[in-house]
Amino acid sequence: MVAAIGFGIGGTRLRSPPWAFVGAQAVIGCLVASDMNASILATASHDWMTILVVISATIAAGALAGWSLAKLKVLPAATAAWGSLPGGSSAMVAMSEEYGADARLVAFMQYLRLTIVVFSASVISRFLPHLGAATAATQALPNVAPAAAASVREMLKTFGVATFGGVAGRRLRIPAGPLLVSMLAGVVLQADGLVRMTLPQWALGAAYTAVGWHIGLDFSRDVITHVWRALPRVLLATFMLIGLCAASAWVLIEILHVDPLTAYLATSPGGLGSMAILAVSSQVNISFVLAVQTVRVFAVVLTGPPIARLITWLVHAGPSGRLR
Repeated sequence: MVAAIGFGIGGTRLRSPPWAFVGAQAVIGCLVASDMNASILATASHDWMTILVVISATIAAGALAGWSLAKLKVLPAATAAWGSLPGGSSAMVAMSEEYGADARLVAFMQYLRLTIVVFSASVISRFLPHLGAATAATQALPNVAPAAAASVREMLKTFGVATFGGVAGRRLRIPAGPLLVSMLAGVVLQADGLVRMTLPQWALGAAYTAVGWHIGLDFSRDVITHVWRALPRVLLATFMLIGLCAASAWVLIEILHVDPLTAYLATSPGGLGSMAILAVSSQVNISFVLAVQTVRVFAVVLTGPPIARLITWLVHAGPSGRLR
């Protein structure tokens, strides 16, 4: 994306082929589906009520941050909403454009927040205690394997799901259809034991590259200028979101008696993969962190469109409720 932004600012006429972005969405959908394994489902089902409350609070905090940016006219409503939603960054960027948002600004907001969250969580993990948190230190991370270690059969099945999701998603003519169809199909098939979602690293690299090209090549000097002007308020909204999510960690500490570091990593609005890596290095309850983070990604992907529409309506609706 950074390289493509450089070309975009330089005035290149290069453009990413549409089919590459469709394929990238389908692969990312399969990646999200691969995270939903039996261990995470068991953890989520055991404490589902508390996890639901915490996830709802996190999504509400993201919606509040997005509404604030839109109300202050820092960013258009749809862009502010998608950029502030605390879901998987790649999924939010891949979906946002088809729902009327500026994917370039959404990418900037999502990856800026991811950087800040990872840095702050790394620092905080050195200070917060993790009492008795080694109970799940050896839990397996989401099934993303290098090509040499991946099961060829399961990998081909996963590519079949991605192909089906890409074609069906486009035929259904729904926004971000390839991602949503691939994700839902992958979850159902994996839950039934028909497919073990397996993605080699080179496929993920190709998908992220396609997203990076698609977004980055659309950047221009005008966009960079707008990003620079909006940076202080975007940073303020980012820190507000991180603070609200940290406050929700106290719910887990008080109700489930989760150790502070596990609660903080579980509620942090960062990427699933980044939080998993920090969880492993910090010796916390990895299953619980992954359960909350994974369920939140699903919840944000599914609720993102109505939340974005609601924020747009609230910002543009007058006292009579009619759009201005």
